[in-house]
Amino acid sequence: MAGVLETLTVPRTSVIPSATLSPIANLSVCALSGSRKSIKLPEFRGLKIQSTSSSRSVASSSSRVVRRGGRIVCEAQETAVEVLSVTDATWQSLVLESDSPVLVEFWAPWCGPCRMIHPIIDELAKQYAGKLKCYKVNTDESPSVATRYGIRSIPTVIIFKSGEKKDAIIGAVPKSTLTTSIEKFL
Repeated sequence: MAGVLETLTVPRTSVIPSATLSPIANLSVCALSGSRKSIKLPEFRGLKIQSTSSSRSVASSSSRVVRRGGRIVCEAQETAVEVLSVTDATWQSLVLESDSPVLVEFWAPWCGPCRMIHPIIDELAKQYAGKLKCYKVNTDESPSVATRYGIRSIPTVIIFKSGEKKDAIIGAVPKSTLTTSIEKFL
C-alpha cells in the first residue's frame, strides 16, 4: 500500500498537536485523525526544516491551522564530517598510520584564538572530505603528543602525510593560509 506524504512544517517546539499531523498516512502513531492530543516526537539530527518566506492556511475540520511554508532538508552533508578528537592512545592509529594526509589542530578549551579557528577547521574538513582527514588534539588532555611535536603555542595546525610532519601553521590564521598549505600535500 502506498501513501502520499504532504509537506509538513514542524514548529520549533517538539510537541505537535496531532490534528496537524492528520494529512500524513500510514504512521505508527495511534489516534492521529480528529484527536486533540499532543505527541512528543523524538529529536532527530539528520533532518532540519528550512524556512521559506511564504505562508499558507490549511482548513481543518474544526479549526483553521496556519502553517508557514517550508521544506525538510537532509542535514547529512553538514553533519557527516566531524572533526574528531585524537588522544595519546589513538594518535598512532589515526594520524601516523593514515593512508591519506591528515590535518591536526592542537588546541585547548581556554584558548580564545583556538575557538576562532574551530569553524575554519570544520569547513576544511567538509571541503576536503575523502581527501584529507581532520582531527583535533586537546593539549591539556594529551600533553605527550603536544610535547613530542614541540607545540609551544596554540592553536597550531600540523599537516601529516605518510606519518611524517610536513607543515605547521601557528596561530589563528585565515582559511586561505590553511588551504594553501593543504593543497601542497594532496
